[in-house]
Amino acid sequence: QVQLVESGGGLVQPGGSLRLSCTASGGALEYYAIGWFRQAPGKEREGISCSESDSSTRYLDSVKGRFTISRDNAKNMVYLQMDSLKSEDTAVYYCAAASTCWQYHFDYWGQGTQVNVSS
Repeated sequence: QVQLVESGGGLVQPGGSLRLSCTASGGALEYYAIGWFRQAPGKEREGISCSESDSSTRYLDSVKGRFTISRDNAKNMVYLQMDSLKSEDTAVYYCAAASTCWQYHFDYWGQGTQVNVSS
C-alpha cells in the first residue's frame, strides 16, 4: 500500500513561488505515474500536471509555463514548482499515483496541502 504525503503549501503573494513536495512510503514513486491535482472551494477537482514513470510530463493549459513537475527518484520525491502564482491558483493541492497519467481513477492519494495566493 503506497501512502503519499504532500508538503510545501502556504500563503504567498501573487507573483510569488512555492514548491510542493510529494513523498511516499510503501512503494517507489519511480514506478508510478504521479499526478498533481487541485480543488478550489466550490469547484471540482482538476488535474494540473502529471509525470509518467519515464518522466514525460503534461500540464493543464492554465499552468503551462508557470508550473514544473519533477522527480528525484533517489529521494522518492516528486515536486511541483509553482511560479508566477495567481489568486486563482488558491486551492488544496494533492498528489496521486497511478500506473499511467491516462488512468481515469488514480490509485493512491495524499491528504492535500493548502495553497493560498493572496496579497
